[in-house]
Amino acid sequence: MSELRGACIIGQSGGPTAVINASALGVIRTALDTDCITRVLGAANGIQGVLEDRLYDMGQEDAGRVLGLLRKSLSGTLDRNLVDIPFETSQVAGGEEHGLLMTLRSSQLRDEQALDTFFQRAAQSLELEGNYLILLAFDAYDVPYRSRDGLKQEDASEEVFSYIVCSVCPVKLTRETLGFSADENRLCTLAADWAVAAPETGFLFPAFDGRSTNLYNALLYTKDTARSQEGFVKAVFGTPAPMPAQEQMETFHTILADTLSDACSYEVVHAVHDQLRGLMEEHKAAHVEEPLTVTGQSVGQVLSACGVEPQQVEAFERQCDAAYGTGADLSPRNLVDPKQLELRTPDVTIRVSPDRGDLVETRIINGARYILIRAEEGVEVNGVQVRIRDEQ
Repeated sequence: MSELRGACIIGQSGGPTAVINASALGVIRTALDTDCITRVLGAANGIQGVLEDRLYDMGQEDAGRVLGLLRKSLSGTLDRNLVDIPFETSQVAGGEEHGLLMTLRSSQLRDEQALDTFFQRAAQSLELEGNYLILLAFDAYDVPYRSRDGLKQEDASEEVFSYIVCSVCPVKLTRETLGFSADENRLCTLAADWAVAAPETGFLFPAFDGRSTNLYNALLYTKDTARSQEGFVKAVFGTPAPMPAQEQMETFHTILADTLSDACSYEVVHAVHDQLRGLMEEHKAAHVEEPLTVTGQSVGQVLSACGVEPQQVEAFERQCDAAYGTGADLSPRNLVDPKQLELRTPDVTIRVSPDRGDLVETRIINGARYILIRAEEGVEVNGVQVRIRDEQ
């Protein structure tokens, strides 16, 4: 008797539970890996989908969406959403967490014991409310050879970069809403259902630095730049979580105000902002691959050039070393916002184009403090063109 070949239809009814979803996933995976099954089709709402011919190709539907979620964990801004996680030499040599990641990578996620250990650690350490989905994938990338003149040769590879990528995605219950049925050509109520949202955190291991594998680093993704994902980082990597980008900026602002005291004028703050913004623009224009960094000492030099007293500059540098680590490399983007220059009082907020901070000055007139803005061109108030009268 010849072997039967054909499509497989999978239909499931009932509410989503961990057991039911795991069983369905196992069936789908087995079907996709079976040679005699040419296609795996999922029936929407079980037998109802079969009767109404609402079938979805699971090999195409799931793979594309899953890849989209995994790619999201590799997106964002370096040093803000994407943060380096360095490993100590001792961890690479014999650390438990690093060893587990290496086992997952070398086995191409086929080591069931390693997978169970990883998922248990990750699930127990996550500080997310509600349900979530942990995706873990393995891939290998042929790094194209690049000649001395910088040209890529796609048909020649100098290294194969093997890596694992993880995405942790919230699973949220959608609201019942009004929809449209194309089959019945009428409005209908769409039932509430569980939907997988964009990842909150994730990682790439090992890191890919200088077009090569770097086993001494991982790349952490965080959607919220104010969160450190401390528990997850400690459980998965065995290292302290880096200071979140938002906290780095708030800490920098606090140190600047506390150490400079009365010397923390608009002119000084604007000079620091302008200097760091200029460095970022030059770095971007030069197309340099290495990330731009500054230290507390290099910012201290800017303060000295603004006439800040040496003892205050030294206090600023000491507090930077205490907060970030001695001589720590910091991303300027985590210290100032290059797209915004904002002045704020309890009642007024003024936003100035970052490259026109020179239009603003502060003065004390008849004992009262003023923020002055030079207005040589048109001035509008709530969309109305107004005139500034000459002094009488």
